[in-house]
Amino acid sequence: MNLLNIEKMSKSFTDKVLFDRVTLGIGEGDKIGVIGINGTGKSTLLKMIAGLEEPDEGSVTKGKTVRVEYLAQTPVFSEDLTILENVITGKKAAEEYRNLEGEAKTMLVKLGLEEYNGRVDTLSGGQKKRVALVRTLLTPAQILVLDEPTNHLDNEMAEWLEDYLSKYQGAFIMVTHDRYFLDKVTNKIVEIDKGNLYTYAANYTKFLQLKAEREDMEQASERKKKSLYRMDLEWMMRGARARSTKQKAHIQRFEELRDRKVLEKDKSVELNALSSRLGKKTVEIEHISKAFGEKVLIKDFNYIMLKNDRLGIVGPNGSGKTTLLKIITGYVEPDEGQVITGETVKIGYFSQENEYMDQNLKVIEYIRNVAEYIETSEGSASASQMLERFLFTGAMQYSQIAKLSGGERRRLYLLKVLMEAPNVLILDEPTNDLDIQTLTILEDYLDSYDGIVLTVSHDRYFLDRVVNRIFAFEGKGVITQYEGGFSDYKENEARKEKAEGISDSNKSSDTPSKNSAAGKNSDASDRGRQREVKLKFSYHEQKEYDEIDNVIAGLEDSIALLEVDIAKEASNYSKLNDLMAKKEELEQQLEEKMDRWVYLNDLAEQIENAKNK
Repeated sequence: MNLLNIEKMSKSFTDKVLFDRVTLGIGEGDKIGVIGINGTGKSTLLKMIAGLEEPDEGSVTKGKTVRVEYLAQTPVFSEDLTILENVITGKKAAEEYRNLEGEAKTMLVKLGLEEYNGRVDTLSGGQKKRVALVRTLLTPAQILVLDEPTNHLDNEMAEWLEDYLSKYQGAFIMVTHDRYFLDKVTNKIVEIDKGNLYTYAANYTKFLQLKAEREDMEQASERKKKSLYRMDLEWMMRGARARSTKQKAHIQRFEELRDRKVLEKDKSVELNALSSRLGKKTVEIEHISKAFGEKVLIKDFNYIMLKNDRLGIVGPNGSGKTTLLKIITGYVEPDEGQVITGETVKIGYFSQENEYMDQNLKVIEYIRNVAEYIETSEGSASASQMLERFLFTGAMQYSQIAKLSGGERRRLYLLKVLMEAPNVLILDEPTNDLDIQTLTILEDYLDSYDGIVLTVSHDRYFLDRVVNRIFAFEGKGVITQYEGGFSDYKENEARKEKAEGISDSNKSSDTPSKNSAAGKNSDASDRGRQREVKLKFSYHEQKEYDEIDNVIAGLEDSIALLEVDIAKEASNYSKLNDLMAKKEELEQQLEEKMDRWVYLNDLAEQIENAKNK
């Protein structure tokens, strides 16, 4: 039975058609994820379901007893009430035995809001979103309408919400760009595409397959229509005689084909790898520490970034991830230690919050303030051409920034950062407010990006796709390094917890010999756990391990050939300089590859030993 129905609904803003006579039903047990490019109307659809906006045409109707609870992208609170009061005021427990206040406190603590008697106006935007999420979930409702519920949730919080929604008895419809989350909790996907709604009885992974099949069928149908149209056009040009019924029908078919709405191919965010040359010296982090009052965020952290490093930073909200990025970029000074950057280092910082944008500026003016033209791997591209590749059409380019949606502004800000051609790209929560299509192309772009990538993200899919090394904030300023992506890190954590559980069990045993061993070796055991390395290759490491011998041999051959050329050109000073510079660059690459060869072979040996135990 449907709880809510949308019938032949249309909605436009000025000349932009968001929905064209669309239909949708929400039934009992429906767990729906809404996806689409930023600016296509995802939030508008949710607002109309929640009754906060009216359609231009058509209807949105729900049953008389159906209650809808709505989580807005930017929630509003009573500033004079405490956090807890904002959550529970005006709500009644559905059953007499239900402890509403107790449930609220439990949820708030789960989402990292332990000071629930504090004032709302002291909270960050992300904390306010979590308070609003608790307020929404706490109210008994037949339909939950959730706009970006996973934004500002760390990994543990996202897993808690996954579990909560998986067990939720009512229906919900939500917008989120977290693909693992969509896979876990949804049983339907609603795609917004060119004013239409397409519904798939599937989670995200199955949706990708079904969408590809739909598009293949549509393309085949369009090809058939084009062929019929060409045939009918030739027939008309020969001089159609409208005497018979058959010929009248033929003419009518020609006119319908001529006037049909031609199927548009999906545009995509095409990114060519833009970066400046990065020299031998990159970014060196030397013994940095940072605390705010008695809260230690970073303690004696060291790392030297290698060319083409792909680094992910994870940890609970408030643990210091963004602070680390700001220390590296120079926005925050460490209490101890220093960050040394090479002369050629050019940092591009995509911050968690968009930089200030003059709302009166036209979109193209904002980008032209960076560069009128940019050199890409495919040659020179103008600001206008780059905007086109980021789905900003000609009309949108000359509209004011004030008219863009939040997601479109985020995409514009990303383009601005990339057009500066950094060779060290620092991304702070890049997946917030970017649509899945943009994220997919960004991930492909980073595959070919010739520079260092350092990202803070709670998007587990993005981390698995992009990074090959994780730095985890583990409390009291400790930052631990793990090889591989996010899934590798979680597996390592699970192994570590299991080992610690066995160790604790041994310590509590009544057997004298075990107690004695635990007492003597506890320090060594702790140190061993801290140094524990993962015992399997990540996908990228396996590929690198399989190819690295050939890569090293190729570099050695190239250096040998250069040495022959250098001997020949000993008297040509200009050419000799070029050859020597090339040789130095190749020798640096060879040195880095040899370092990786040592690491990968050492890891391979440990993996083999573990298998043979």
